[in-house]
Amino acid sequence: MRFVARRCRIGYNHIVNTVQLFVTCLTDSFFPRTGEAVVNILYRLGLAVEFPPAQTCCGQPQFNAGLRREARAVAEHTIKVFENTTGDIVTPSGSCAHHFRHNYLELFEGDSFWYPRAQSLAGRVYELTEYLVDRLGVEDLGARWDGLLTYHPSCHTLRGIHVDRQPRTLLRNVRGATLVELPHAEECCGFGGIMSVEHPELSSEWLKRKISNLEATGSPTLVVTDAGCLMHIAGGLHRQGKKQKVVHIAEVLNSK
Repeated sequence: MRFVARRCRIGYNHIVNTVQLFVTCLTDSFFPRTGEAVVNILYRLGLAVEFPPAQTCCGQPQFNAGLRREARAVAEHTIKVFENTTGDIVTPSGSCAHHFRHNYLELFEGDSFWYPRAQSLAGRVYELTEYLVDRLGVEDLGARWDGLLTYHPSCHTLRGIHVDRQPRTLLRNVRGATLVELPHAEECCGFGGIMSVEHPELSSEWLKRKISNLEATGSPTLVVTDAGCLMHIAGGLHRQGKKQKVVHIAEVLNSK
């Protein structure tokens, strides 16, 4: 993991608490600006942000592929990494948050040594908007983004950890922005983790529907909470020659 170790060394005088950032492999590899936006937001709220450099993927791809032994090895590593830290763990991904909270417990069910450790980790993990609204009580970050915005709730964020009110509340409080409803917003964009690899034909059709629904809103910008959705939808827009763009909600909330 590259960029955050550098960014997290920058301090502020008003720091009152410490959080750990689980940046996710997709964010670190493809969307570092999202990770930097998360750090900036948390710093402005008076939090010290630490980044355990030994963190890797959460292991969700292996889990979704049925490779439980490989997924468990990654989970054990992740648990050990974050056991050496203190404070809440914040991630800009409802998908990874869901994996920590639910799939880790399934992986270690019945294991008296690892299950309590997985439970302890799960109890510390928050998706970014959930952390801001529910944990910190922050609904307005003073962000500004002029124009229309529409929001796509990723599957794991919406159905996995039941986070929907929080990102919508934060977006409604962005100055200059008008939040318009995305038709059939609850439908998957077609990424679906490894589903897009195992069933590319279905994935492609769902992506076409998502892009069509985005066009129906008239919004030039689609906001998401997961890098997987961002990569998938942005790729589809690019291949179709569309002008709309997809951004992670952290970048909107960090804008001035």
